[in-house]
Amino acid sequence: QVLLVESGGGSVQSGGSLRLSCAASGSPGSRYCMGWFRQAPGEEREAVAAIAIPGDGSTSYADSVKGRFTMSKDNAKTTVYLQMNSLKPEDTATYYCGAKKRPFGSDSYYCLQSTPDYWGQGTQVTVSS
Repeated sequence: QVLLVESGGGSVQSGGSLRLSCAASGSPGSRYCMGWFRQAPGEEREAVAAIAIPGDGSTSYADSVKGRFTMSKDNAKTTVYLQMNSLKPEDTATYYCGAKKRPFGSDSYYCLQSTPDYWGQGTQVTVSS
């Protein structure tokens, strides 16, 4: 069983920053993906950023957040983060952490395109103009 707990959401003005955290207990396997996803009201859930674990730390991002969001991981704590800078009103959404097993040879791009097997409860991010 994998438990994912997000934290760090909140309300900011346009141009501001937030840092989300996702603490994982348990592991989907020896090789797995962790990713950030978001869902705005009336919209489908979309992938934001992903990382392959274990790996070289490389990450993949949705085009809409490239250059503004940075995903990272803390190996010691099995925690991943999403640093969100230059936030825009269109970034307003519930942000979810997800995890899933990944096959040998897969990378962060595979993780970005894949649907997680495990989800956190979500944390709200609201950006006002």
